[in-house]
Amino acid sequence: MKLLAVLLCTTALGGCSLFSKKPTPAPAAATTPAATASAAAPAAAATAKADAKADGKGFIPPGSSSNVAIDSIVVVVNDDVITQRELANRIKSVTARMKAQNVQMPAAADLQRQLLERMIVERAQLQMAKEMGVRVDDTQLDRAIARIAEAQKLTVQDLRNQMEKDGTPFASFREDIREEIIMQRLREHEVDSKIQISDAEVDSFLAAEKAAAAEQFEINISQIMVRIPDNATAEVIAQRRARAEEVMRQLRTGADFAKMAATYSDASDALQGGAVGWRLPERLPPVFAEALSKLKPGQVTPIIKSTGAFHILKAVDRRSVAEAQAAASVQQTHARHILIKVTPTMSAADAKRKLAELKERLDNNAAKFEDLARLVSNDGSASKGGDLGWLYPGDTMPEFEAAMNNLKIGEVSQPVETSFGVHLIEVLERKSDDVSKERERNNARQAIRERKMEEAAESWQREVRDRAYVEFRTEEGAAAAAAAKQ
Repeated sequence: MKLLAVLLCTTALGGCSLFSKKPTPAPAAATTPAATASAAAPAAAATAKADAKADGKGFIPPGSSSNVAIDSIVVVVNDDVITQRELANRIKSVTARMKAQNVQMPAAADLQRQLLERMIVERAQLQMAKEMGVRVDDTQLDRAIARIAEAQKLTVQDLRNQMEKDGTPFASFREDIREEIIMQRLREHEVDSKIQISDAEVDSFLAAEKAAAAEQFEINISQIMVRIPDNATAEVIAQRRARAEEVMRQLRTGADFAKMAATYSDASDALQGGAVGWRLPERLPPVFAEALSKLKPGQVTPIIKSTGAFHILKAVDRRSVAEAQAAASVQQTHARHILIKVTPTMSAADAKRKLAELKERLDNNAAKFEDLARLVSNDGSASKGGDLGWLYPGDTMPEFEAAMNNLKIGEVSQPVETSFGVHLIEVLERKSDDVSKERERNNARQAIRERKMEEAAESWQREVRDRAYVEFRTEEGAAAAAAAKQ
């Protein structure tokens, strides 16, 4: 059980590399005369759609003597368009985010190329979702936004005020979140739900883990990925390798890895400086794990060729981890709680005061914990008297777990605040036990699923991009397409 799991939607770039959770777009394909002819109807429909948009994109004011639209079409994607205004807004948003994260900015043309390609892939996915009937209604959207605000310890109104203060219209934010949820559901339907894992795969994974050295470690990784288009000719592959070699040349002469990633990488994490994060070697493709195992912190691998890309990896840092879970003994805690959620009508301070009053009643034996939980708690466990069952380390929020671990059996905590609200916690019993065989196999199955999903998601999104009709309408868009092929 994962207690109190929270949906965190983001409106970042999307996409996926071999490391990330979301798929990565393939490079833009050149538009051939045949493709242009066969897609003339979608292109015409897209242009008409752009002219009809009510938000001003492509709109010519009544009575105007000019035939020049206020906005212009940069790219046609099937029967939809990406306008200059939309591209400019995305560039502005990502630039602000990169500066806030202290990521060195790539050249303006490289940034535009990265973002335009991602926007093309997003449009293709959203159109596919629409055709399949994937949608998110306003009620579902409101709940998702409420959870986002709750995770940041804000009310929805506070979140709205903060975004508008930063120059982001809340209506635009809502639609960005809606599209993120739609694309996630589409991927779950098209990729995640089709991943199958056999018992034999789990057995092999566990056997490999047990055969590994007892001392395990994980590596903090950054990457630069130069993608190879599908069905690429030998000449195109040579061009992509030359691009990777140029990156390597600059790195050897002291160039900043994060800036090189933001400028040259085709991975979804490019604009985060190529940061992948901490990874266990056994959860990496073997060729990556082998190359990284030879590095000291700060060193980079030679150019590595995978099925669809050239990679340069950096070992930012490495650290040891606990021994294999199969041999580890863990403490489990049987606990229950009362949760009062923080809302516009119930502040955190009010929730703490209310729970402090309940604790006083419990300490004076004036009430039973399970009765108060059924009456007061806002959690799904209320009907069970707040009983959460047996909890493993990591099953709850860090603040909750820390407070729970400090309690004696039968002791009730002071009010504890987490991102979900304010809790009273009581520990009923504890036990130390070896990690169960079932939990061990579930962990192995999840590790295998993550590995398969990363590869399958990348392949699927590349297919979505390749099937889309894409026509660049501006010199900037054509330049971005040409750069993506190099």
